[in-house]
Amino acid sequence: MDKRVILITGTPRVGKTTVARELATSLDALYVNLTELAKQHNLVLGEDRERHTTIVDENKMRHKLTEMINSAEKTNIVIDGHYAAAVTPKNKVTRVFVLRRNPVELREFMVKCGFKNQKLWENLASEILDICLVEALQEQEEEKVCELDATEKTIGEVVGEILAILDNRKKCRTSGIDWLGMLEREGKVEEYLRL
Repeated sequence: MDKRVILITGTPRVGKTTVARELATSLDALYVNLTELAKQHNLVLGEDRERHTTIVDENKMRHKLTEMINSAEKTNIVIDGHYAAAVTPKNKVTRVFVLRRNPVELREFMVKCGFKNQKLWENLASEILDICLVEALQEQEEEKVCELDATEKTIGEVVGEILAILDNRKKCRTSGIDWLGMLEREGKVEEYLRL
C-alpha cells in the first residue's frame, strides 16, 4: 500500500496543529503531533529552560517516525510540528506544507497566548526570516515543499488549499511570501525584528 505522508510545519502560532488535525479528519489520516510523540516515547534529550521548550532527540524521532509510517494501517499520515521537515525521512514524504502568517497578525496571536520577551521576538524573527521554509527546503525535496499564507484565513480555507494541492487542482509554490520586504516598505522592521 502506498502511503501519503503530509508534513504541516511553520512557526509557533501560525495554525499548524489546528490545520493538521482538521486535515487528518478530512483525509481519515493518522495524525502525529511531534511534541506529543516525543513525550510519549521518551524521544527527549532535555529541556531548554530559558526558552521553555523540549529538546528532541532527532535520531530517535526519525527512527520512530519511520517505524510508525511503515506500520500505519491508514493510507494518509499527517505529521504536525515546526521541525517535521528535519525529522521525517525524505524518502517517506509526499508533501511539506509550510504555513505562514503575517507577522503583525502573528504577534497578536503570540501575545494572546502568553508569548513575551525573548520567546516572542525569536519566534517572530523565525517567521520574518523564513526559517521554517528554509529548513523544509534544505531537508526535503524542493518540489515537495509548498508555502501557504494563512493570514486572515479560516482553518477550513487553509485545509481546502492543501486538499486542492494534494488533488492537483492547485499548484504547489514557494518563495511568494516576503514579510521582511513588507516590513521594510512599511517602516516596521525595528518594531518586529528585535534580536
